[in-house]
Amino acid sequence: MKKIETKDAVGHVICHDITIIVKDQIKDTAFRKGHIVREEDIPKLLSIGKDHLYVWEKEEGMLHENEAAEILASVCESAYMKRSPVKEGKIELSATQRGLFQIDLEKLCAINELEDIMIASRHHNQPVNVGDKLVGTRVIPLVISEEKMKQVKEIGGKEPLFRILPYKRKTAGVVTTGNEVYYGRIQDTFTPVIREKLKAYDVEVLVHKTVPDKKEKIVEAIREIKGKGVDMVLCTGGMSVDPDDMTPSAIKESGAQIISYGAPVLPGAMFLLGCFSDGTPVMGLPGCVMYAKATIFDLLLPRILADVPVTKKDLAKMGAGGLCLGCDICTYPNCGFGKGV
Repeated sequence: MKKIETKDAVGHVICHDITIIVKDQIKDTAFRKGHIVREEDIPKLLSIGKDHLYVWEKEEGMLHENEAAEILASVCESAYMKRSPVKEGKIELSATQRGLFQIDLEKLCAINELEDIMIASRHHNQPVNVGDKLVGTRVIPLVISEEKMKQVKEIGGKEPLFRILPYKRKTAGVVTTGNEVYYGRIQDTFTPVIREKLKAYDVEVLVHKTVPDKKEKIVEAIREIKGKGVDMVLCTGGMSVDPDDMTPSAIKESGAQIISYGAPVLPGAMFLLGCFSDGTPVMGLPGCVMYAKATIFDLLLPRILADVPVTKKDLAKMGAGGLCLGCDICTYPNCGFGKGV
C-alpha cells in the first residue's frame, strides 16, 4: 500500500473498506476494498473526510483481484453459461440452457488446492434450469501473482471445468406389464407417474402398450415400441426376482445388452438398465418409482436425456449418497440423495 492525496487517486485501487456514518441517517460502506477510484468519486471521498487514501501500489507480476477473477471465470465457463459482473474478486456463473450440469472433478480439486483461490459449485451430474446459479469463484487477496494465475490456466487446459449438456432425448415408449392391469382387475397407476416425470423434461410418450405377464408378449411389445423410433423404452412392473416376474429376462431377449440389473440405490435396488445396439436405452422400473418421490429413475433420467452413457461403474459409484432417508417432509432435490462424493 501507499498513501496518496485523494485528489490524485483516480485510477488507483482502494486497499480497505471506507465507511460513511451520518448520525441517525446512515452507516454503510461507501467504498469497498478493491474499488477503482473514478473522477466522480473524489467529491464524495472528500465529503466523508478522506483527504488521503491508502491505495494498491502496482507491482510487476501482480494482478488486481478483478483481473484475476476474469481469468478464473474463463477457466470455468463454457457454452450455455453467463457471467455475473466482477465484484470484489468474485464472479458467478449461471445457466442459460436446461440440461445436465457436469464437473471435471479432478481439475476442480487441483485448482482449489492452490492458495488464495476458490471455486464452489453445485453438485456433479445434476439437472439445471435457465437462470440457475452454477458456480461461484473468488480470488481471496486484493492482489495475486500472475504466476499463480498461470498455474490456474495450466490446470484448466483446453477444456473448461464445467459444462451443461442440453437434453437430446425427447420421446419415449412405455410397456406396462402385469396380469392385474392387463385384465382390468386394478387401475394402472404407474404409467401416469411416468408420464408426469417425463413431462417435467418435455419428453413425450409416443407409444404405450399394456401386456400380461408372458415373456413373449413383453418381448414383442418392447420390439414393437423400439421399432417406432422412440428415444427410449421404459418397462414398468415385474422387476422383482419372483418367478412370475418376466420383465428383466424379456428385456434381455428383446435384443438389448444389459448394463446392470440392480443398483446400489434405495429406493431403486431392482432397477434395470440396458441398451440396444443403436444406443437406444431401455429401462426396467421397479415399483418404488410409482410411489416414492425420488428414486434411482429420478437420478439417472437427466443423464439418459442428455445422452450421457451410464456404465456399471457409474452405477456402483452411486452407492455413496444413494440412500434416501425417507424424511417426513421430502425436500428432494434439495437434499443429499443422489449426491455422492
